[in-house]
Amino acid sequence: MAGSIAAGRDNPTMHPNALLDLATELLRSVLKFDAPADGLVSVFFRKHNKLGARERHTLAETVYTLLRQRLLFQHLAQSGNGPLERRLAILAWQGNAGFLRGALTPPEQAWLEQVSAIDRATLPEKLRHNLPDWLANPLKESLGEEFWPLVDELARPAPLDLRVNALKAKREDVQRALAEAGIVAEPTPHSPWGLRIEGKPALNKLPLFTDGHVEVQDEGSQLLALLLDAKRGEMVVDFCAGAGGKTLALGAAMRNTGRLYAFDVSGHRLENLKPRLARSGLSNVHPAQIAHERDDRVKRLAGKIDRVLVDAPCSGLGTLRRNPDLKWRQSPQALAELQAKQTAILASAARLLKEGGRLVYATCSLLPAENEAVAEAFTAAEGARFEPLPVQGLLEAAHVAGADALVSGPYLRLWPHRHHTDGFFAAAWQRR
Repeated sequence: MAGSIAAGRDNPTMHPNALLDLATELLRSVLKFDAPADGLVSVFFRKHNKLGARERHTLAETVYTLLRQRLLFQHLAQSGNGPLERRLAILAWQGNAGFLRGALTPPEQAWLEQVSAIDRATLPEKLRHNLPDWLANPLKESLGEEFWPLVDELARPAPLDLRVNALKAKREDVQRALAEAGIVAEPTPHSPWGLRIEGKPALNKLPLFTDGHVEVQDEGSQLLALLLDAKRGEMVVDFCAGAGGKTLALGAAMRNTGRLYAFDVSGHRLENLKPRLARSGLSNVHPAQIAHERDDRVKRLAGKIDRVLVDAPCSGLGTLRRNPDLKWRQSPQALAELQAKQTAILASAARLLKEGGRLVYATCSLLPAENEAVAEAFTAAEGARFEPLPVQGLLEAAHVAGADALVSGPYLRLWPHRHHTDGFFAAAWQRR
């Protein structure tokens, strides 16, 4: 069960007991599930600001490994002694195995050897997929035999994708500059803007990053921007802009012309857009906080907009490789509330479009309830005014390679195990 860090040993200045105690403390905090895991890890590291890079890596990866395989590790931990969180930290350990042994008592070492020898293939299905029933069942129904390849993919960390800012650089030039910095990057298979990096190299100090030549952005998010296909001189709205990753992609696609509104209910998230916007070189972006989808700022633009992207608030379950805590923090009740919100936001955003304008609805969810169900309900309600558009043709027109492999029926449907992106869904319509 215990993993190892390929790059070498943990910081020898910290006693093994101390690092295992910190892992136990961090897990105790994260397993309350009262806040996102990435935020809790960041707070913990600020509190323990003397930790070295390797120690932080060990602690963070131990947490994320536990979250990915929580049901399995909780089952195995039942047979041990001592605090539960300590047993879980031992089972999920992602630091040097020899370093861990230095922190274990002889009974703990014997117990770890015993549970590590268990053949996982003999365990019940639920302990192998490590998903709650409300999530596992619809995924099995959607995927059939592909369910287990998805499970395997969700157990692995996601690669790091970059989007090249087409306003400032060409992909091949950025790839060459990354190589000179010792970072191997390969072009993404579908997005013409993307580069994929294995591992997590430090990018934030590189001139490529600080000068706005690249942004961290999953290939799936890039494809959403390409699907909207915003043109020079148009009026475009990113309706749920968040921190603005897709906003920046749209602004670059518009070649810094026209007018691009970035709406969101969170002023804090829009504030996070400002430094990214400054790096990007864009001047056509207009961030605006709105109170809700019926805000007066929205109403004033009714019938005036060429293209609208609704990357709706959703469960985020398509990002489980990055945020494995979501499967334990979400619930069927929360999903029902989200579906109602998604339906309301889509209906309101649709009113912005002029005749001939394009509407794209998207989520980073794997579940039909947030995806096909919402899109089909909108078509049923608004079919007289909005014509559904098959996504494949739109992607091909936007020069997306292998578009036929990215769709399910008329929709964009990205799966981590098939496409090595986050899980994404998108539907498109044209205003009649």
